[in-house]
Amino acid sequence: MSTTPPAIAVESVTKRYGDFTAVDSISFNVPPGTIFGVLGPNGAGKTTTIRMIMNITIPDEGKITILGRPSTDAAARAIGYLPEERGLYRKMKVLEHIVFLGEIRGLDRAKAKQRGAEWLERVNLTQWADKKVEELSKGMQQKVQFIGTVIHEPEILILDEPFSGLDPVNARALKDLFLEMRDQGRTLVLCTHVMEQAEKLCDEIALINLSKLVLQGTVGDIKRQFSGNRLILRGTGEDSAIRALPGVLSVARKDSALEVEIDPTLARGDFIREAARAWSLDSAMPHEVSLDEIFVNVVGRSVGDVEAATGKEKAE
Repeated sequence: MSTTPPAIAVESVTKRYGDFTAVDSISFNVPPGTIFGVLGPNGAGKTTTIRMIMNITIPDEGKITILGRPSTDAAARAIGYLPEERGLYRKMKVLEHIVFLGEIRGLDRAKAKQRGAEWLERVNLTQWADKKVEELSKGMQQKVQFIGTVIHEPEILILDEPFSGLDPVNARALKDLFLEMRDQGRTLVLCTHVMEQAEKLCDEIALINLSKLVLQGTVGDIKRQFSGNRLILRGTGEDSAIRALPGVLSVARKDSALEVEIDPTLARGDFIREAARAWSLDSAMPHEVSLDEIFVNVVGRSVGDVEAATGKEKAE
């Protein structure tokens, strides 16, 4: 059994601002060498959680460890942080700015210049090295900010809405870099409310809503959990023949296929054999829901629970 500690461990962490609870007893572990998504709608508590991991904000309750050590300023130096709000000095030249960012992260000037030049070549910005930051497009500026985040070669990267405002080409380039870094053994934490990005990139996720952790696990396990006993049938026959089969709860036509929900107590294999008798069946595949569908389902449900509880309190 591995004794390697989690890259980040968040244990029963709570943060309050007066009467408002921004984060309510949240716990999750980020495995090393993975892309971990901290997901949720705007205002859910994601950024507060990240700020506590970075030791910018101190939890009121619970504890956080980084690579097995308490989350202190020293431990936080193992992290490269790309905040949602970008901040570059527009009048500085590009390479000069990257060297400056490297120096404040502990590199000597020569090493920062060497790595900065290597990164500029890697992201196709070498020809812009002596240009002022204000001359770059927004996508180019975000590449410069990203170089500043990784130039000190941190073990962990925390990326808060890293694709915000990027065109598809630059977004694709960043995604490729993230996957490459994960494959090299780095740990990346992706903080976003865009489920399509998380589904394509993340190995595991923690979904936060209304200050609470409402869902956690690998992307594959979560999708299987929410797919339930639904199948996609392709073949030739009348929809009514499938509806008439024992154990069928619902049938919906999806273009050239049928989406069928069956009773959870009914074995899939038994149902497929019955469907093949009722239809000229070409294929039967499990229905896989998207992370976006799961997000809407879980977030909508938890909002409904809060509204119901609030209504009950008012009635009492």
